[in-house]
Amino acid sequence: MTTSTRGAKVPAVLVLEDGRIFRGRAYGAVGETFGEAVFSTGMTGYQETLTDPSYRRQVVVMTAPHVGNTGVNDEDAESRQIWVAGYVVRDPARVPSSWRNRRTLDEELAGQGVVGISGIDTRALTRHLRERGAMRVGIFSGEALADDATLLARVQEAPQMKGASLFEEVTTPEAYVVPAVGEKKFTVAAIDLGIKGMTPQRMAERGIEVHVLPATATLDEVYAVEPDGVFFSNGPGDPATADHPVALMRGVLERGTPLFGICFGNQLLGRALGFGTYKLKYGHRGINQPVQDRTTGKVEVTAHNHGFAVDAPTDKVSETPFGRAEVSHVCLNDNVVEGLQLLDRPAFSVQYHPEAAAGPHDAAYLFDRFTSLMSTVPMEGQRA
Repeated sequence: MTTSTRGAKVPAVLVLEDGRIFRGRAYGAVGETFGEAVFSTGMTGYQETLTDPSYRRQVVVMTAPHVGNTGVNDEDAESRQIWVAGYVVRDPARVPSSWRNRRTLDEELAGQGVVGISGIDTRALTRHLRERGAMRVGIFSGEALADDATLLARVQEAPQMKGASLFEEVTTPEAYVVPAVGEKKFTVAAIDLGIKGMTPQRMAERGIEVHVLPATATLDEVYAVEPDGVFFSNGPGDPATADHPVALMRGVLERGTPLFGICFGNQLLGRALGFGTYKLKYGHRGINQPVQDRTTGKVEVTAHNHGFAVDAPTDKVSETPFGRAEVSHVCLNDNVVEGLQLLDRPAFSVQYHPEAAAGPHDAAYLFDRFTSLMSTVPMEGQRA
C-alpha cells in the first residue's frame, strides 16, 4: 500500500543487496519497492526517463543533484505510465518552473504509486554502483520500515534482473496505427517490446505509416500489414529470455525485408545472427554517451538505457546464417558494441536511442538510413 508524501518529512531508507544503507526522506509514494539499482547521468529529460518502459523493475538514481525543476506536463510522457520501480534524488525542486507544468514531480510519483527517496548522497551511491555494479535494492518508508537486518533480507529475496523476461509486461495489448505526417511513403510494422512514443513519431515525420504490434505478434500478423520495413523497439529485461521475438526477427531476415532495431532490438539482432549477450557491470544510462559510427567515423553524443550488450567481435567481419555482419557502432568509453549491420541483407541496429526526445539529436539520421534502406529494396522481393 502506498500514500503520497505531500511534502511531509517521512523517513525513508534505501538498502542495497550488499548491505550498504542510505537514509533520507520519502519522495513520491510512501511504502516499499524493490528493483535493480541503476544510475542515469542525464541532467534533463527526467519525465522521458520515468515513462520509458525499458526501466521496468529498475530503481533509477539520478546523478543530477536537483530534480523536478520543470514539474510534470501532459505532453512529454513516452508511454501510458511511469515504469520505474523506484526513484532516487538528492534535492527535489521545491517549486517547479515551466509554462507547461501541470503538477509537481512528487505529486506525479505519488499519484502513480511510485516509491522514492530524497535527501541522500546520490554521488556516493553512484560511485558505489560504479565500483560494485548494478544490484538489487529496496526503498522503504512509512509502515514498511523495519530493522536493517529484516530489510536487507527482503532485498536479497527479490528477483535478479539477469534472466528476467519483462517485455511482455510492457508491450501494447492491442495493435494500433500511427499515421504518416503528410504524404505516406512507406508502411512499417513496429514490434513493441517497450516502445517509446517518440519512436513512431520520428518515423511518421518521414512519411512512414507505423503499425505498432504486440510483442507476441506472429510472422503472418507482421506481413498482414504489408510492411516495407520491420522495426524492433527498445524494451526491458534480459535479451536471453526473448526467444519469440528472436524467432520472429529471423523470419523477417529470411524474407529479406529491411529491418531496423534499437536498444533491445539491437540485442535481439545479435542473438538472431548467432552472437551471445551479456550483462554489463552497471550499464549505460543517460543522454551524454559518446558513440562512434564506424561506417563514417563520426562521433555522436547519444542517449542510452541498457544493462545488457551484444558479445560480437569488433575487429572483424563475422559470418552468420544471414550473411556477413559487422559491428557498426562502438561506445568510446568502454568499446561496448553499440550497433550491428548485415552486409548481405538490408538490416541494421543500434544499442542507443536515436529518437531521444530530451536530446541529444545527433543520431536522428538513423531513421533516414532506415527510410533509404526501404526505398532501395523492392516490395515484391520481400515476401518471396
